Amino acid sequence: MFDHLSTYVTDYSATKRFYTEVLSVLGYGLQMEFVAEWNKEFPTQHMCAFGPSGKPAFWIIEVKTPYTPRHIEFAATNRSMVAQFHERGLENGGKDNGAPGLRPMYHEHYFGAFLLDQDGNNIEAVCHQPES
Repeated sequence: MFDHLSTYVTDYSATKRFYTEVLSVLGYGLQMEFVAEWNKEFPTQHMCAFGPSGKPAFWIIEVKTPYTPRHIEFAATNRSMVAQFHERGLENGGKDNGAPGLRPMYHEHYFGAFLLDQDGNNIEAVCHQPES
């Protein structure tokens, strides 16, 4: 349904490092980055997009004041990736918001982990497959 989505960040450099690390575990990399020179209000505004090769699907956009935090969920192929996502996030400035584990209230094989990024966004990696 979605082509791409974005979130807004106040510490662009730290947040870019954070997402570079946690999303690499899931196979997503930096797809593009630029400065919004056209923005008369903020001509030094940075933005970049992560995703699978050739698909800028998740954008982080620098802002001067914080926005309302969001919940963003990323797909993982297996449970090990979910655990690595969580661990890498904690190592790179994220805060624990739910350790890797089953969440049977969603469904029998829902295995997720939650982190808060530098702007309080609740990010999650999830695997819907049974343990292999």
